[in-house]
Amino acid sequence: MRIASWNINGVRARLPVLLAWLEERGPDVALLQEIKIPDEGFPREEVERLGYRVETHGQKSFNGVAILSRLALEDVVRGLPDAEGAGPDGEDDAQARWLEATAMGGKGAVRLCCLYLPNGNPAPGPKYAYKLRWFDRLRARAADLLATEEPVVLGGDWNVIPEPRDARRPEAWAGDALFLPESRAAFRRVEAMGFYDAIRLRRPFDAAGPFTFWDYQRGAWERDDGIRIDHHLLSPQAADLLRDAWVEREARAGEKPSDHVPVWAELDA
Repeated sequence: MRIASWNINGVRARLPVLLAWLEERGPDVALLQEIKIPDEGFPREEVERLGYRVETHGQKSFNGVAILSRLALEDVVRGLPDAEGAGPDGEDDAQARWLEATAMGGKGAVRLCCLYLPNGNPAPGPKYAYKLRWFDRLRARAADLLATEEPVVLGGDWNVIPEPRDARRPEAWAGDALFLPESRAAFRRVEAMGFYDAIRLRRPFDAAGPFTFWDYQRGAWERDDGIRIDHHLLSPQAADLLRDAWVEREARAGEKPSDHVPVWAELDA
């Protein structure tokens, strides 16, 4: 089961890129973030013609997540629990950032969680407090998923740079919500529950990178001034199935690219 996670940065703006990528790369499952479109506006027919089932949790102009799958999808859940009073300003959380489904592979089922964690900037402030509350809700849901003792993949744009080696210039991110100590500690607390970073399982000794995001400004791509903020975290049962994990760096050099690139995990499922 080849699972790709990709912050597409607007499905309308990048529909030709998405369709060409699906045809060329052919992931069994694609977890998309920042689709920036309500459910009814998603180009379902174009994607379904390529053999994919489509589940979305969309929002007009902002956020939004989707799961595209060549495999059967069951038990779809939209949104994290405990949304009451959990929004950025203390209102109920209506932001579309979490989508779950079970993919039925030939050797068993895998629970897929597509997530787009809040950015949190400027920090400190209400947006950063919202990010940390969202992390708390994520951990509560992750604990429930771990208790099933089934393969679980938490995949998406985490908006967290876990370690200094995950940035070309870590000092440039010192005051950013993506790299603040509280953000990194929240990420580590998820790992400490029993989840494994798929890229680090396969590339534990890399001194720098691989990166998954390069800003559109300041020639970041040309200078390889990137960061790694897109991650697959695997439950122990999913980690046991891991065959490989990699970053599709070349996607950033394509025509009208997203500022993120796909991150892949291949499971023996």
